[in-house]
Amino acid sequence: MSEPKLLLIGLFADMLDGELWAEVPFGFWSVVFFVFGCIVGSFLNVCIHRMPLGQSLVSPPSHCPHCRYSIPWYLNVPLFTWLWLRGRCANCKAPISPRYVLVELLTGLLFLGGWVHSGAESAGVALAMALLFSGLIVATFIDFEHYIIPDEITLGGIVAGLVASGLIPSLHHQTQPALALALSALGAGVGAGITYAVLRFGKLAFGKQKIRFGKPTRVEFRETGVVIEGEETPFEEIFYRPTDRIELQASRVEALGRTWADVPVRLSTLRLDIGEDHFDPEKVPNMVATTDRILIPREAMGFGDVKFLGAIGAFIGWQGAVFSLMASAVIGAFFGISLILMGKREWSAKLPYGPYIAVAALLWVFCGRPLTEWYVRRIGVI
Repeated sequence: MSEPKLLLIGLFADMLDGELWAEVPFGFWSVVFFVFGCIVGSFLNVCIHRMPLGQSLVSPPSHCPHCRYSIPWYLNVPLFTWLWLRGRCANCKAPISPRYVLVELLTGLLFLGGWVHSGAESAGVALAMALLFSGLIVATFIDFEHYIIPDEITLGGIVAGLVASGLIPSLHHQTQPALALALSALGAGVGAGITYAVLRFGKLAFGKQKIRFGKPTRVEFRETGVVIEGEETPFEEIFYRPTDRIELQASRVEALGRTWADVPVRLSTLRLDIGEDHFDPEKVPNMVATTDRILIPREAMGFGDVKFLGAIGAFIGWQGAVFSLMASAVIGAFFGISLILMGKREWSAKLPYGPYIAVAALLWVFCGRPLTEWYVRRIGVI
């Protein structure tokens, strides 16, 4: 093995050496984790903004989205800069979303919490939890705004969980890397598997969703998904079975340079019917229909949630994945029903599920096992 590789391995081993960490007061490391978390949170803001847009995370450097002003380092200090500038750009005075300072503070607090919870036992586990928390934060804020969880977070999270488990076996309460890696793979498989089963059952149980508009409404079919009232739903979240199809009665349809009036429209992955005309959907890149109602296949959750649970399971094991799925259902139902009762959401409105999975995963990390034991005793199993 080359000398640089041996040096890197040695540095990593030193970084996880518990005795080395213990030589410095626990409180000092607590401050370090909080500050480091706030710095990471600043980068997570970049991920949250750029990932859904397909933009580079490193170029161009941080800048104001309104005036394109390149932000110098001394105006990019986590927490303090936003407060000092009172939430406005130093150049054009445009408002800066409070989300930026919220993400920085949240990341700092979670990194601190992970250290306080696991640092005394293993600095490596605290670092692995910091990596997991970062993914949860990015997934939560992107899903809230865009109703997607990027593959960089989900599939990348599975890989990161497997690597972290092999390097830090104590992440799964093991001493042998091979066994920890196996438990990580099991966690990823169970997390993704049970979530996919729920998704498939939801498709069978809930069938289709009928949406009625109060007036003739524009519905646009793009190459990637269908846009209804400005909100795009990817086709991959609509079509799971060959029999799945979107149906509507359109007063007007525009596609391929032609126009149809008062015709039924049916779209599946293999066929597009506009009245009596039939087309290959792949050869119709864009179609606009005007209708007062539409029938679409309905899912319990998106496929991104399946991969997200797989990533979480890779870090916290199969028990944590099962807990996260079950607890997220309770959390999601509580918030969903509360928003409906407050008149802030319709029954048919789309609900981002990733944030509730993230909250449930955090519950498992910090108090999942005691909660599970309490619940088991309450129902009289033990």
